[in-house]
Amino acid sequence: MVSEYSQRLERIAAELRRSRLDALIVTAPPNIRYLSGFTGSNAVLLVPADGEAVLYTDPRYEIQADEEVSCAVKVSRKPLLKAVAADLARRRSLRRIGFESGRIRYADYLSLREALPASRALEPQTDLIERLRMVKSDAEVEAIRRSMAIAAEACQKVMASLRPPAREAEVAAELDCQMRRLGAEKSAFETIVLFGEHAALPHGRPGPRALRQGELVLVDVGAVLEGYASDMTRMAVAGQPNERLRRLYRVLLEAQRAALEELRPGVRAGMVDRAARRVLERHGLADCFVHSTGHGLGLEVHEAPRLGKGENLRLRAGMVITVEPGIYVEGWGGLRVEDTVVVTSNGCEILTPLGKELIVL
Repeated sequence: MVSEYSQRLERIAAELRRSRLDALIVTAPPNIRYLSGFTGSNAVLLVPADGEAVLYTDPRYEIQADEEVSCAVKVSRKPLLKAVAADLARRRSLRRIGFESGRIRYADYLSLREALPASRALEPQTDLIERLRMVKSDAEVEAIRRSMAIAAEACQKVMASLRPPAREAEVAAELDCQMRRLGAEKSAFETIVLFGEHAALPHGRPGPRALRQGELVLVDVGAVLEGYASDMTRMAVAGQPNERLRRLYRVLLEAQRAALEELRPGVRAGMVDRAARRVLERHGLADCFVHSTGHGLGLEVHEAPRLGKGENLRLRAGMVITVEPGIYVEGWGGLRVEDTVVVTSNGCEILTPLGKELIVL
């Protein structure tokens, strides 16, 4: 991975030179990890267009930084942005300084601006590193694949023993526990377990509701391994499904299949979303799908690209994306099937190692 971090830093430095910037101040923890390998919670990374990157952190992370990072490390007892500003003031060749405008607090920006000499220009940069992160390396895809395997195994274990009158919050807690037992660093997000009409809330929070016979179960779960997130959703029903549920679930699988068939390099992200929506429109369910078809994931569980209406970004091999159409009916419940996939040279590969048939409990 050391060589991979070096290559990423070189690519960012080349982008800075093309933009005629002398350096970039990186403050977002996922971007710092992507460029340096540092996993601590307090750091700033200075990336010059020419020269070695420097990671700034505090004494709590001195040993950790030495173990994780191959670039230069500076340990500071004062606020890190002030330490960066002090070094920039001394390095007169660094005059046009980029910063992550969407990732820095306004108060921190003002503090940085105040600490820098007037001769230093702060230039806002948007998604400079995030654009590079969209296309994953083989090592990144493998980390996500293993993360996905953990989430899938945990889901399978918990579903096998799920019966009424289990409670939503208890099942969510058991999923989190199983993922940690299987080697996950943590859950990728707040695990979602919803029963019955509660499942009509796409991102509802698990509560004390007890599962009743005949009710739907929606489970949305993901793990983090080596910093990389996974994401999947599966459906179950307590007892034999009725005809309405069977019909809606068939339509949902058809919509997801249409989206998956559209996934390949060169296709605009919005066209994948459109493929899923066409199926739902054909069955009179267009108004029941209230979110985008998918999102990128990696060091963050929601990152570019987004599979949504009007998204013109063209997909590239190596992008890892969720595909998750849904059908939500207030007062009845909701259905969603979600897989994590990687775009390949001629289509896509599903990384979720778990079947998506409706599970009968």
